[in-house]
Amino acid sequence: MVIKDIESKLIITKFAMHGYNVHPSAIELLKEFKEELDELIPKICSSLDGNFIITPDDLRPILNKVKKREKNVQTVTVKKPKSEICILKDVTGSSACEGNVNDFIAYFNSRFEKLSKILKKRLSGVSISNVKKLRSENVEVIGMVKEVRETQNGNALVEIEDNTGTIRFIATGKLKETALELMGDEVIGVSGVLKGKNIIADRIIFPDVPLNGKKKKSDFSIVFISDTHFGSKEFLEKEWDLFVKWLNFEVGNEKMREVAESVKYIVLAGDVVDGVGIYPNQDKDLTILDVYGQYEEAASQIDKIPKRIKVIISPGNHDAVRQAEPQPALLKDFSSLFSNNVINVGNPSMMELNGLKLLIYHGRSIDDIITKIPRLDYSKPHEAMIELLKRRHLAPMYGGRSPIAPEKEDYLVIDEIPDILHSGHVHTYGTSFYRGVFVVNSSTWQAQTEFQKKVNLNPMPCNVAVYTPNGEVVRLKFYGS
Repeated sequence: MVIKDIESKLIITKFAMHGYNVHPSAIELLKEFKEELDELIPKICSSLDGNFIITPDDLRPILNKVKKREKNVQTVTVKKPKSEICILKDVTGSSACEGNVNDFIAYFNSRFEKLSKILKKRLSGVSISNVKKLRSENVEVIGMVKEVRETQNGNALVEIEDNTGTIRFIATGKLKETALELMGDEVIGVSGVLKGKNIIADRIIFPDVPLNGKKKKSDFSIVFISDTHFGSKEFLEKEWDLFVKWLNFEVGNEKMREVAESVKYIVLAGDVVDGVGIYPNQDKDLTILDVYGQYEEAASQIDKIPKRIKVIISPGNHDAVRQAEPQPALLKDFSSLFSNNVINVGNPSMMELNGLKLLIYHGRSIDDIITKIPRLDYSKPHEAMIELLKRRHLAPMYGGRSPIAPEKEDYLVIDEIPDILHSGHVHTYGTSFYRGVFVVNSSTWQAQTEFQKKVNLNPMPCNVAVYTPNGEVVRLKFYGS
């Protein structure tokens, strides 16, 4: 029999995870109880007496009890408690771009307006068209970087623009090094002396996060992971199972158990599955060749995580969503495969977890940052992430490796300062505190593929960062255990 509808396939998949098949007539009965399905499945499976195929007769005793219970429930007015997870900013369900000229104009206007508003708290910038009208030689302007180049006499020449015009500034000495690290289309402030048509800069001001930030404490722990790449031949299943056993208190010393007991959230920052057709000859690296099957495997593996823990999943460039950022959450066809303790959000997504502000971003722009700034490298990904915080933008360089959708609002601007910035993508590990913000890049669960060898990507797999209640960070290594 060919199962055509998604709802039936979901029921079959969930029972298959427990080792059972379902008769077609039993599927029809279960559709009436789709809201209670995750609660019912374990009860149904435990009641079976050696039957491999679940029939309507197997279901009726349990389903009749549910109907009787629902009938006897009285309707009462209950004040709904405040949600422990609050999504503050996410493109999911709000994308409106069509990719036309007006969309691009709106997008760049949004970027400039948001970042210039932040910069105006630190300098009294005037519009570029008014610079030459000032009587004072000392000027301060805010602009979007248009071009950066090194002059013949060893200085940096930068052209910036706003919606009134363009102007150039010259950076010398140590300021030249900062100027040469500027990226096209990021928004900065400049102060200096006006000499002819150019500004001789004495300062370059980034939007940045405030100096007085303090790391936030909580009464729970958060585990950060990313780049699981379920479906890949190089998925490290032995190490993943060890990680799951730790969460279930089955391995580890007393201190590790204490950490596991305090875990309330796991945050997965993208590349949940390996995907299909992401890079040349990828099929040779896959154990599961279709993307739906990969998400079934992902749901099965994540289902091993104890249900006391909420799992928050954001997509990445290997996932079955649009490649351009911001990316919406996984489609219902895929997200519905996961258990009720799993929450799917977009990339990026800003949320509040019991008062702790978390910004999840898969991290594709880290490639652009490291390419542009020679002092950075993939072995210390957190240093590249700090550059994103300085620029208050998750993908400051437009037109690089990170495709950006021209939404009417720039969702990649870091408007609100997070307590935590979490990324992945580069398959290496690094953590740091920057002006009170915990910055974490959370490794991978995939060993080096042949493609990664060709592009010289050396992963640091199975490193897990845990943000503990006192605001300290515990690093756990499951690789090679």
